Amino acid sequence: MTKQTLGLEQHIYEYLLSVSLREPEILQQLRQETNQHPLSQMQISPEQGQFMALLVQLMGANKTLEVGVFTGYSSLIVALALPPSGKVVACDVSEEYTAIARRYWQQAGVADKIDLHIAPAMDTLDRLLADGEAETFDFAFIDADKSSYDGYYERALQLVRPGGLIAIDNVLSSGRVADAQVQDNRTNTIRALNQKLHQDSRITLSLVPIADGLTLALKLPQSSS
Repeated sequence: MTKQTLGLEQHIYEYLLSVSLREPEILQQLRQETNQHPLSQMQISPEQGQFMALLVQLMGANKTLEVGVFTGYSSLIVALALPPSGKVVACDVSEEYTAIARRYWQQAGVADKIDLHIAPAMDTLDRLLADGEAETFDFAFIDADKSSYDGYYERALQLVRPGGLIAIDNVLSSGRVADAQVQDNRTNTIRALNQKLHQDSRITLSLVPIADGLTLALKLPQSSS
């Protein structure tokens, strides 16, 4: 995992941020605090967060899903981009990490937009489907345990509406997916998902080389997920 766009020389990356990044102070504070965390590499990069917020605004999204919260940067930036009536349904298993997220959501004034479920994400997604919430989400972001990515994707595909967008993080896995010598389970799981999505006729696909690789999957109207 990487906290900045993979493969860019540092001076180019710094220039990119200097002419592009418009990061509110509350997000800067959260990112700086998370940088002190032992697992800080799990945080998304600021340019990726800004890109996701732009996608949400372009879509006119109102209801979004997040699988994997950590300290809350992605959920915060999405919540800030949503209209006042917007909602983020967020899934995580850690009370400890999400306590940081809750604090920043509150400070930013978006806590009422975010519905946090502390439970295995697969259980939460299955419950949403059982409760009749299929095809009610505009946008979904998947950034949790890689071993479950395929299951998260299949459920997200049912939960987003036709024309809805699924974003999947870390699909380049710090470049390991392109190295045939790397054969660990995590890398092979991501490779398998990347191949599956490449052939998936239910979606329109783009793998964007931002941060650690972000796959965008647009659900087609005729999709039978």
